[in-house]
Amino acid sequence: MVRRPAWRGPLPAIALAALCLVPVGAAPAPAVPPILIFAAASLQTAVDQLAPAMTTAAGAPVRVSYAASSALARQIEQGAPADIFISADLDWMDDLARRRLIRIDSRVNLLGNDLVLVAPASRAMAVAIGPNFGLAAALGADRLALADPDAVPAGKYAREALTTLGVWASVADRLAPAENVRAALLLVSRGETPLGIVYRTDALVDRRVAIVGQFPPSSHGPIVYPAALTLTSSPEAARALAFLRGAVARAVFERLGFRVLAS
Repeated sequence: MVRRPAWRGPLPAIALAALCLVPVGAAPAPAVPPILIFAAASLQTAVDQLAPAMTTAAGAPVRVSYAASSALARQIEQGAPADIFISADLDWMDDLARRRLIRIDSRVNLLGNDLVLVAPASRAMAVAIGPNFGLAAALGADRLALADPDAVPAGKYAREALTTLGVWASVADRLAPAENVRAALLLVSRGETPLGIVYRTDALVDRRVAIVGQFPPSSHGPIVYPAALTLTSSPEAARALAFLRGAVARAVFERLGFRVLAS
Protein backbone atom coordinates (compact mmCIF):
# COMPACT_ATOMS: atom_id res chain seq x y z
CA MET A 1 0.00 0.00 0.00
CA VAL A 2 1.42 3.39 -1.00
CA ARG A 3 1.17 6.09 1.68
CA ARG A 4 0.28 9.60 0.57
CA PRO A 5 1.95 12.66 2.13
CA ALA A 6 -0.05 14.08 5.01
CA TRP A 7 0.02 17.59 3.42
CA ARG A 8 -1.58 17.86 -0.03
CA GLY A 9 -2.34 21.60 -0.20
CA PRO A 10 -0.14 24.49 -1.36
CA LEU A 11 3.07 25.28 0.57
CA PRO A 12 2.67 27.84 3.34
CA ALA A 13 3.79 31.37 2.41
CA ILE A 14 6.69 31.27 4.91
CA ALA A 15 8.06 28.12 3.26
CA LEU A 16 7.84 29.71 -0.20
CA ALA A 17 9.73 32.73 1.11
CA ALA A 18 12.45 30.50 2.50
CA LEU A 19 12.83 28.76 -0.86
CA CYS A 20 13.16 32.11 -2.59
CA LEU A 21 15.81 33.30 -0.12
CA VAL A 22 18.02 30.23 -0.47
CA PRO A 23 18.36 29.41 -4.18
CA VAL A 24 20.01 26.13 -5.07
CA GLY A 25 23.75 26.51 -5.69
CA ALA A 26 23.97 30.11 -4.37
CA ALA A 27 27.54 31.25 -3.61
CA PRO A 28 28.29 32.69 -0.14
CA ALA A 29 28.76 36.44 0.09
CA PRO A 30 32.41 37.46 -0.24
CA ALA A 31 34.17 38.27 3.03
CA VAL A 32 34.96 41.94 3.66
CA PRO A 33 38.75 42.46 3.78
CA PRO A 34 40.04 43.47 7.20
CA ILE A 35 41.04 47.03 8.00
CA LEU A 36 44.75 47.22 8.83
CA ILE A 37 45.71 49.98 11.26
CA PHE A 38 49.35 50.93 11.86
CA ALA A 39 49.39 52.58 15.30
CA ALA A 40 52.10 53.95 17.58
CA ALA A 41 53.01 51.48 20.34
CA SER A 42 51.71 53.81 23.07
CA LEU A 43 48.18 53.42 21.67
CA GLN A 44 47.99 49.65 22.16
CA THR A 45 45.89 49.57 25.34
CA ALA A 46 43.34 52.06 23.98
CA VAL A 47 43.00 50.70 20.45
CA ASP A 48 42.80 47.09 21.66
CA GLN A 49 39.86 48.08 23.84
CA LEU A 50 38.18 49.93 20.96
CA ALA A 51 38.75 47.29 18.26
CA PRO A 52 35.53 45.25 18.80
CA ALA A 53 33.26 48.31 18.68
CA MET A 54 35.27 49.72 15.77
CA THR A 55 34.74 46.49 13.84
CA THR A 56 30.98 46.83 14.28
CA ALA A 57 30.96 50.51 13.31
CA ALA A 58 33.15 50.01 10.25
CA GLY A 59 31.53 46.83 9.00
CA ALA A 60 34.85 45.02 8.65
CA PRO A 61 37.26 43.23 10.99
CA VAL A 62 40.02 45.42 12.44
CA ARG A 63 43.64 44.30 12.59
CA VAL A 64 46.29 46.46 14.29
CA SER A 65 50.06 46.51 14.01
CA TYR A 66 51.85 48.35 16.85
CA ALA A 67 55.42 49.63 16.72
CA ALA A 68 57.42 52.83 16.84
CA SER A 69 55.93 55.46 14.54
CA SER A 70 59.24 55.60 12.66
CA ALA A 71 59.17 51.86 11.93
CA LEU A 72 55.53 51.94 10.81
CA ALA A 73 56.06 54.94 8.52
CA ARG A 74 59.02 53.23 6.88
CA GLN A 75 56.95 50.09 6.31
CA ILE A 76 54.25 52.16 4.58
CA GLU A 77 56.94 53.80 2.44
CA GLN A 78 58.05 50.30 1.42
CA GLY A 79 54.53 49.30 0.35
CA ALA A 80 52.98 47.78 3.49
CA PRO A 81 49.18 47.57 2.93
CA ALA A 82 48.06 49.74 5.85
CA ASP A 83 44.66 51.47 5.68
CA ILE A 84 45.13 53.90 8.60
CA PHE A 85 48.30 55.33 10.13
CA ILE A 86 48.33 56.84 13.64
CA SER A 87 51.67 58.40 14.54
CA ALA A 88 52.90 59.62 17.92
CA ASP A 89 54.31 62.78 16.36
CA LEU A 90 53.72 65.11 13.45
CA ASP A 91 57.09 64.52 11.77
CA TRP A 92 56.45 60.97 10.57
CA MET A 93 52.99 61.85 9.29
CA ASP A 94 54.51 64.86 7.50
CA ASP A 95 57.04 62.50 5.93
CA LEU A 96 54.28 60.31 4.47
CA ALA A 97 52.40 63.39 3.31
CA ARG A 98 55.46 64.63 1.40
CA ARG A 99 55.68 61.23 -0.26
CA ARG A 100 51.96 61.42 -1.13
CA LEU A 101 51.16 58.21 0.72
CA ILE A 102 48.23 59.50 2.80
CA ARG A 103 44.92 61.13 1.97
CA ILE A 104 45.60 64.70 3.04
CA ASP A 105 41.90 65.54 3.43
CA SER A 106 41.52 62.72 6.00
CA ARG A 107 44.37 63.84 8.25
CA VAL A 108 43.38 64.85 11.78
CA ASN A 109 45.22 65.60 15.02
CA LEU A 110 43.59 62.95 17.16
CA LEU A 111 45.19 62.93 20.62
CA GLY A 112 47.64 64.60 22.97
CA ASN A 113 49.83 63.23 25.77
CA ASP A 114 52.38 64.16 28.46
CA LEU A 115 55.96 63.12 29.10
CA VAL A 116 56.85 61.68 32.51
CA LEU A 117 59.74 60.21 34.46
CA VAL A 118 59.01 56.76 35.92
CA ALA A 119 60.68 54.40 38.38
CA PRO A 120 59.90 50.86 39.54
CA ALA A 121 56.98 51.10 41.96
CA SER A 122 58.98 49.24 44.61
CA ARG A 123 61.82 51.76 44.37
CA ALA A 124 60.04 55.02 43.64
CA MET A 125 61.95 58.17 44.46
CA ALA A 126 60.99 61.82 44.51
CA VAL A 127 62.52 63.75 41.59
CA ALA A 128 61.83 67.47 41.18
CA ILE A 129 62.06 68.09 37.44
CA GLY A 130 63.31 71.54 36.51
CA PRO A 131 66.34 73.34 35.03
CA ASN A 132 69.56 71.43 35.76
CA PHE A 133 67.77 68.90 37.98
CA GLY A 134 69.80 66.02 39.42
CA LEU A 135 68.94 63.26 36.95
CA ALA A 136 72.49 61.91 36.71
CA ALA A 137 72.76 61.70 40.49
CA ALA A 138 69.41 59.91 40.70
CA LEU A 139 70.64 57.32 38.20
CA GLY A 140 73.77 56.58 40.19
CA ALA A 141 75.77 54.04 38.20
CA ASP A 142 72.73 52.88 36.23
CA ARG A 143 71.15 53.86 32.92
CA LEU A 144 68.11 55.83 31.81
CA ALA A 145 65.49 53.97 29.75
CA LEU A 146 63.89 55.83 26.86
CA ALA A 147 62.81 55.16 23.28
CA ASP A 148 65.49 55.60 20.61
CA PRO A 149 66.02 59.39 20.56
CA ASP A 150 67.27 59.34 16.97
CA ALA A 151 64.01 58.11 15.46
CA VAL A 152 61.19 57.25 17.87
CA PRO A 153 58.88 60.14 18.87
CA ALA A 154 58.94 59.44 22.63
CA GLY A 155 62.74 59.40 22.57
CA LYS A 156 62.89 62.58 20.50
CA TYR A 157 60.59 64.37 22.95
CA ALA A 158 62.70 63.07 25.85
CA ARG A 159 65.97 64.34 24.36
CA GLU A 160 64.39 67.71 23.59
CA ALA A 161 63.08 68.04 27.16
CA LEU A 162 66.40 67.08 28.76
CA THR A 163 68.29 69.42 26.44
CA THR A 164 65.96 72.31 27.25
CA LEU A 165 66.41 71.64 30.97
CA GLY A 166 70.20 71.50 30.63
CA VAL A 167 70.76 67.87 31.69
CA TRP A 168 71.08 65.97 28.40
CA ALA A 169 74.88 66.13 28.34
CA SER A 170 75.07 64.59 31.82
CA VAL A 171 73.15 61.45 30.81
CA ALA A 172 73.69 61.13 27.04
CA ASP A 173 76.28 58.36 27.50
CA ARG A 174 74.17 56.53 30.09
CA LEU A 175 71.10 55.63 28.06
CA ALA A 176 69.24 52.35 27.57
CA PRO A 177 67.57 53.14 24.22
CA ALA A 178 64.60 50.93 23.26
CA GLU A 179 62.85 50.27 19.96
CA ASN A 180 59.62 51.93 21.15
CA VAL A 181 58.14 53.57 24.23
CA ARG A 182 56.48 50.38 25.52
CA ALA A 183 59.85 48.61 25.38
CA ALA A 184 61.37 51.46 27.40
CA LEU A 185 58.54 51.14 29.92
CA LEU A 186 59.24 47.42 30.24
CA LEU A 187 62.88 48.06 31.18
CA VAL A 188 61.69 50.07 34.17
CA SER A 189 58.82 47.73 34.98
CA ARG A 190 61.24 44.81 35.21
CA GLY A 191 63.65 46.79 37.37
CA GLU A 192 66.39 46.69 34.72
CA THR A 193 66.79 50.46 34.95
CA PRO A 194 65.96 52.72 37.92
CA LEU A 195 64.41 55.47 35.79
CA GLY A 196 62.82 55.90 32.39
CA ILE A 197 61.04 58.52 30.29
CA VAL A 198 57.70 57.50 28.76
CA TYR A 199 54.27 58.95 28.05
CA ARG A 200 51.95 59.41 30.99
CA THR A 201 49.40 57.03 29.42
CA ASP A 202 51.99 54.25 29.30
CA ALA A 203 52.86 54.66 32.96
CA LEU A 204 49.20 54.54 33.97
CA VAL A 205 48.65 51.05 32.52
CA ASP A 206 51.57 49.37 34.36
CA ARG A 207 51.16 49.03 38.12
CA ARG A 208 54.78 48.02 38.49
CA VAL A 209 55.96 51.55 37.72
CA ALA A 210 55.34 54.87 39.47
CA ILE A 211 55.37 58.36 38.01
CA VAL A 212 58.02 60.32 39.91
CA GLY A 213 57.91 63.52 37.87
CA GLN A 214 56.28 65.18 34.86
CA PHE A 215 58.20 67.23 32.32
CA PRO A 216 56.95 70.79 31.82
CA PRO A 217 55.10 71.10 28.48
CA SER A 218 57.34 74.08 27.73
CA SER A 219 60.42 71.80 27.73
CA HIS A 220 59.43 70.01 24.52
CA GLY A 221 57.17 70.36 21.51
CA PRO A 222 53.48 69.44 21.84
CA ILE A 223 52.92 65.67 21.89
CA VAL A 224 50.36 65.17 19.13
CA TYR A 225 49.04 61.96 17.56
CA PRO A 226 47.91 62.61 13.98
CA ALA A 227 45.84 59.99 12.12
CA ALA A 228 45.14 59.62 8.41
CA LEU A 229 43.91 57.23 5.75
CA THR A 230 46.47 55.88 3.31
CA LEU A 231 45.98 56.20 -0.43
CA THR A 232 44.93 52.54 -0.68
CA SER A 233 42.41 52.61 2.18
CA SER A 234 38.87 51.27 1.84
CA PRO A 235 35.46 52.85 2.57
CA GLU A 236 35.35 50.66 5.69
CA ALA A 237 38.63 52.23 6.84
CA ALA A 238 37.09 55.69 6.51
CA ARG A 239 34.29 54.57 8.84
CA ALA A 240 36.88 53.20 11.29
CA LEU A 241 38.71 56.54 11.37
CA ALA A 242 35.40 58.34 11.90
CA PHE A 243 34.72 56.01 14.83
CA LEU A 244 38.05 56.97 16.42
CA ARG A 245 36.85 60.59 16.37
CA GLY A 246 33.50 59.75 17.95
CA ALA A 247 32.04 59.71 21.46
CA VAL A 248 32.73 56.04 22.25
CA ALA A 249 36.41 56.36 21.42
CA ARG A 250 36.67 59.70 23.23
CA ALA A 251 35.46 58.13 26.47
CA VAL A 252 38.07 55.36 26.28
CA PHE A 253 40.93 57.70 25.35
CA GLU A 254 40.12 60.10 28.16
CA ARG A 255 39.76 57.30 30.71
CA LEU A 256 43.26 56.09 29.78
CA GLY A 257 44.77 59.56 30.20
CA PHE A 258 44.95 60.93 26.65
CA ARG A 259 43.81 64.42 25.72
CA VAL A 260 41.33 64.22 22.85
CA LEU A 261 42.09 66.90 20.25
CA ALA A 262 39.70 65.89 17.46
CA SER A 263 35.98 66.61 17.57
